[in-house]
Amino acid sequence: MIDITLQNFEAEVIKASLQTPVLLDVWAEWCGPCKQLGPVLEQLETEYAGRFVLAKLDADKVPEIAGQLSQMLGTRSIPLCVMFVGGQPVDGFVGAQPAGTIRQFLDKHVPSEGALAAEEEVNEAEALLEAGDTDAALAKLADALAQDPANDDARADYARVLIATGAFAEAAATLEEPLGREPRPLRFDALRRWLDAMEFVQNDERGNWPVEQFDARIAENKRDFDTRFAKAQALMAEGQWTASMDELLEIIMRDKKWNDEAARKTYVAILELLTPPPPKHGAGADGKSAGGIELTGKAAKQEDPQAELLSGYRRKLSMALN
Repeated sequence: MIDITLQNFEAEVIKASLQTPVLLDVWAEWCGPCKQLGPVLEQLETEYAGRFVLAKLDADKVPEIAGQLSQMLGTRSIPLCVMFVGGQPVDGFVGAQPAGTIRQFLDKHVPSEGALAAEEEVNEAEALLEAGDTDAALAKLADALAQDPANDDARADYARVLIATGAFAEAAATLEEPLGREPRPLRFDALRRWLDAMEFVQNDERGNWPVEQFDARIAENKRDFDTRFAKAQALMAEGQWTASMDELLEIIMRDKKWNDEAARKTYVAILELLTPPPPKHGAGADGKSAGGIELTGKAAKQEDPQAELLSGYRRKLSMALN
């Protein structure tokens, strides 16, 4: 439990909630219900064992913050409890509630024990990938997904590494659940299209054609979109991402709707695969993740060459579609 002042509010509530949810209890010494609620909240903080932080703010001593929170939630009553997650107030309740009701409130915003354990497994897997220990990383990601099947970061990282290591059947099984959602999540659609390209190379004789053989066929008929798309998939499977997008762009410029917009959807998938994920809560600008395929190596913080390249290809797609 932390006592909040005007001076430490930003550090102990706003910034701290980037890493761990913070429940701010606004109370006062004269408030009877506040004194009833306080011990319940303290017991729950112990029970949840670090899954959230309890912070207490005396409304009489820090009226500036108490007033703003009351106005935000449309109430003048205390005790007032406000949940902060990711640096923002996301929910709240008023009055001395029973422990069971507060548990229901907490469980909407506080990660489960399984989710925390899974997050730790994912962090360890990322370190193992950085060190080049792919097998150990796969094991960690499998454990994370088993502990928290709803952890999309673990699922995406696991599928990505499975595809990269040739475990196509297992990757397809891992992607099956998210691909059944509506709307279909872009990052999982992108992984599925990468997997499609890898399976194309494995199963289609054109997967072993040299580029010159594709180009000779295309020279005979520039609207041979099937051959163009096959070439793009082969390039994608080889990690020649920009060359693949260039070929897909040729299809898009000639026939946007061909094959249920397969060229556009695959182009967008490549952009998604090459875009590094945002830093996790609490990470700085250099926060790393197992997601995001690196195209140009470690970029400088400013004028990131990969970001600049992707921006250029997004502009090309926009121009082709308009």
